[in-house]
Amino acid sequence: MEKFLATFGAGCFWGVEAAFRKVSGVMDAAVGYMGGSLENPTYEDVCTNKTGHAEVVQVTYDSGKLSYGELLKTFWSIHDPTQINQQGPDIGTQYRSVIFYHTQQQCVVAEKSKADLDASGKLKKPVATAIEPASTFWRAEEYHQRYAKKHPGVCR
Repeated sequence: MEKFLATFGAGCFWGVEAAFRKVSGVMDAAVGYMGGSLENPTYEDVCTNKTGHAEVVQVTYDSGKLSYGELLKTFWSIHDPTQINQQGPDIGTQYRSVIFYHTQQQCVVAEKSKADLDASGKLKKPVATAIEPASTFWRAEEYHQRYAKKHPGVCR
């Protein structure tokens, strides 16, 4: 079993984490922050919309059971990748659609997946998802971890 990381921002991280936890081959999913300038940000810091961080889910998965491409299919299906800096009622750069790649291979697969989705005609607007190199993952406060499980009915 080989463990790999994948990191995605797709709006509020509570529902995103819950969705990835349901995928067979996912070993763990943790919510946190990535892509900003402040070290060790708090939820309150990120919500100011001044740190540049996105709310993300870092997925640990078994590459023998699940491919990165399959994770991307889940990512595309759980949010609207055409929205810029928001998902539904949540507005701000912390809610942006973003794929943080950990390897060059992930970058290549993500770029192709995005281009394929754009060309598919399934969406009425172009995909706005950013694809960026992963930076430091700052784990969110414990009360955010597995939030949907702790508070049934709050997340989709």
